[in-house]
Amino acid sequence: MLKIHNTLTRKKETFAPIAPGRIGIYVCGMTVYDYCHLGHARVMVVFDTVVRYLRHLGFQVNYVRNITDIDDKIIKRAAEKGESIAELTARFIDAMHEDEQALGVLPPDHEPRATDSIDAIIAMIQRLQDQGYAYVGGNGDVFYAVGRFSGYGRLSGKNIEELRAGERVDVDEAKRDPLDFVLWKSAKPGEPQWASPWGPGRPGWHIECSAMSTGCLGEHFDIHGGGMDLQFPHHENEIAQSEGATGETFVNLWMHNGFVRVNEEKMSKSLGNFFTVREILQRYRPEAVRFFILNSHYRSPLNYSDENLDEANAALTRLYTALRGLEPESGEGFGAEYRERFEAAMQDDFNTPVALSVLFELAREINRQKEADPAAAHSLAGVLKELAGILGLLGDTAEDWLQGNGEGETGGLDATQIAALIQCRQDAKKAKNWAEADRIRDELKRQGIVLEDSPSGTTWRRE
Repeated sequence: MLKIHNTLTRKKETFAPIAPGRIGIYVCGMTVYDYCHLGHARVMVVFDTVVRYLRHLGFQVNYVRNITDIDDKIIKRAAEKGESIAELTARFIDAMHEDEQALGVLPPDHEPRATDSIDAIIAMIQRLQDQGYAYVGGNGDVFYAVGRFSGYGRLSGKNIEELRAGERVDVDEAKRDPLDFVLWKSAKPGEPQWASPWGPGRPGWHIECSAMSTGCLGEHFDIHGGGMDLQFPHHENEIAQSEGATGETFVNLWMHNGFVRVNEEKMSKSLGNFFTVREILQRYRPEAVRFFILNSHYRSPLNYSDENLDEANAALTRLYTALRGLEPESGEGFGAEYRERFEAAMQDDFNTPVALSVLFELAREINRQKEADPAAAHSLAGVLKELAGILGLLGDTAEDWLQGNGEGETGGLDATQIAALIQCRQDAKKAKNWAEADRIRDELKRQGIVLEDSPSGTTWRRE
């Protein structure tokens, strides 16, 4: 049985979908005013893997990940860049799609945008006002009355009175309670605006996700996910809005992935340790970055460092090396033990580090069988490809991975040049010119090319 840690109950629960065989999952996506950073990459990869595994189990999954394309940061950045909001958001939406494709992240089934959901947002705010959960403040904004919702704080475990003591009412006393939050912002000069029952304006951030999630998945759905930083206040506010408007349970199970750290420090621009996905992919192959993300449990902190990325690349190379020289065949009837242990790990709250350890044990068995039982090695290779594919890994051929890394770089050797040098080394060995053979091997090593001799010949790979 699949067990998933529910942030709401703070324990692992046996997962049972609302409708048998069908799952609705919503994940908070990007606010598109800049390039994706490593934290965004983690959210995309983690929930892509969750959805892949749920589909592997046979569930029909409706995966929704939204785009926030209107908010204060977007308005400010567009003004700084001297471009329209539509131009800015279109540029960064395209960049986000490029980054997710590079990381092997499959597109969600639905990708609603806030600016396309204004009617639904206004309708939900109207329902909240009709039921006494929303009011117009002294500044013309519409606010959510937190004190009216009895369950506020249960997701994050926050104490309402302590939160209230730590806040203050705006100077103009627009809000009735320090904890109340904005649902609709009245229009300001030079900002985008839409007509509404409360006058022209634009939506607040929190209400966007309530309207988009229920619009795509219904008023009660299975799983809501996102980064741990969204747990409070964003997801807490989503619950208050959605359940206040509908009177129904909003979401059965909440999943939050852990924070990203860089060399054991919190990632932030102020510390100078802030990396975009594009910057990282200039130095590391996309699949190595995906492996690195999955090598930590999704709820644990993820520590970025050059050493950890180098280890991820080396680990993937070991898996691809096990596949070298094999034609992965249908693994039916083979590898039952590995399949069972892989499944057990994933059934235990998507424990990808343990699942990956099973892949390495399988790779070691493949290496043992290459000489002992080549037919078994081919079949086990099929099992390895199949299980890794559930995690979105081992998508290349072994030769493409082992020989493709670095090809075409300035000053690097291409495959033709490497083959020519290997032939020169073989000629030197035939002539018993061991010094020349060693010199060629060392020269290739210096340029990042590792030679591997075997009775069937010499192969090579890039370090």
